Amino acid sequence: MILPDWPAPPQVRGLMTTRAGGVSHAPWASLNLGDHVGDDPAHVAANRAHLRQQLPAEPGWLKQVHSARVVELGRDDHFEADAAFTREPGRVCAVLTADCLPVLFCDRAGSVVAAAHAGWRGLAGGVLEAAVAAMQVPPGEVLAWMGAAIGPQAFEVGDDVREAFVAQHAEAAAAFVSQPVPGKWLADIYRLARIRLARVGVHAVYGGGRCTFNETDRFFSYRRDGVTGRMASLVWLA
Repeated sequence: MILPDWPAPPQVRGLMTTRAGGVSHAPWASLNLGDHVGDDPAHVAANRAHLRQQLPAEPGWLKQVHSARVVELGRDDHFEADAAFTREPGRVCAVLTADCLPVLFCDRAGSVVAAAHAGWRGLAGGVLEAAVAAMQVPPGEVLAWMGAAIGPQAFEVGDDVREAFVAQHAEAAAAFVSQPVPGKWLADIYRLARIRLARVGVHAVYGGGRCTFNETDRFFSYRRDGVTGRMASLVWLA
């Protein structure tokens, strides 16, 4: 388990799970929380029950589709989305990842929290900006924490991905390093997220620096393994 290293108010609680501590067998070993990746449903249920012991309520599990859609827990019954927020204590926002970037949000007053799942499509599509907008607080009052994602030495992408970001923000070009193979780049998803958050006025951004692809014993990685489990990043108001 990883605790966010951000100066959140005491009523804001957050965590990111790792792959350790569950009952799933390889290739989902062991704390797989994804119910859509081919794992034994009984094992997923046991893993979620284990996680639930550390939470005030069952998380609001989303059907993630690499979109910029944000839902409000407790008020929106349509959970096909890639971000969620709440102002109600005890409701748990959650996203699942295995290379994509999870981002947790809160405001300095501790009145609202949010969680977002940002693969490159969702990131380019504005999921982080949408989550900040949904919180309805001044962006300067927002704190963001980036959980573990695929690192800049492992995230190889094509010209299409680079162009999707650079077309929106020219400074995004600095987040891509060209490779010997023409049309291939190494992308820094953490840097891309910081650029986009800064553009909407969120400068208090923490975390980053971990690599799901290279830290084999600690994290699931879809890019590395193909069939694998999912980790959860969660945030709630106590």
